[in-house]
Amino acid sequence: MAEKKTVFVAFAIEDERMRDLLKGQSLHSRAPYEFIDMSVKEPYDSGWKDKVRTRIRRSHGVIALVSKNSLTSSGQKWEIECAKEEGKPLLGVWVYSTDNTRLDGFRTVAWSDVNISTFIDSL
Repeated sequence: MAEKKTVFVAFAIEDERMRDLLKGQSLHSRAPYEFIDMSVKEPYDSGWKDKVRTRIRRSHGVIALVSKNSLTSSGQKWEIECAKEEGKPLLGVWVYSTDNTRLDGFRTVAWSDVNISTFIDSL
């Protein structure tokens, strides 16, 4: 059996329900991956950045859940920059079909099983 892949999920706290939906996909017994995140209400608690960086380093790649909420989420912005600094493969996924917010520096695709699994398979 192939190694289980770990994918860090960066998201705005307002999109927490969509993160839950994405994570639910990894609970399927055949899913060869797991999603991790560092969701907190106050992203600058003591040691938070060090813990996030450690988790991102241990991940095979990062999925950023992108919405208009991403534009004002300082925690998510920092996680994305950290992923870039650590050289991790990064994919943006639009969480709402009516919201195609753009963030600079990485590709963003529509939320679909094919788009997400293709990225994970490439890790």
